[in-house]
Amino acid sequence: MKAATEYLWFNTRTKREYINITGQVQVVVSKSGISEGMVLVSAMHITAGVYVNDAEDGLIEDIDEWLEHLAPFKEKYRHHRTGETNGDAHLKSLLVHHEVILPVTGGALDLGPWQQVYYAEFDGKRRKRVIIKVLGE
Repeated sequence: MKAATEYLWFNTRTKREYINITGQVQVVVSKSGISEGMVLVSAMHITAGVYVNDAEDGLIEDIDEWLEHLAPFKEKYRHHRTGETNGDAHLKSLLVHHEVILPVTGGALDLGPWQQVYYAEFDGKRRKRVIIKVLGE
């Protein structure tokens, strides 16, 4: 089995941002030379996530609104007793999850017709990274 690892770095302009990284993941898969296997895409921070869904602006707004409804920003999170102010970002990350595993077939991401890979930032405006690890033959 072969493996290849690369990192993507982000420093978002806003606190919450959703970035389509499908093309960047495919570049890493292509460079790996792996034809059959899988790729792990994982946010390496506890206030960010990675998910797969449609690349439709209205849906992205709906996802953001839904996450804010389920885990709204508020002053009274117990986590804020530590001096932090990002309790909601931790909860949003749990809802989205921090990683996805995707199939690689014929040297390419094997996604459904509307599936795209997104990096979701919930506590941005600082440097964070995502690991991309391709495994296979």
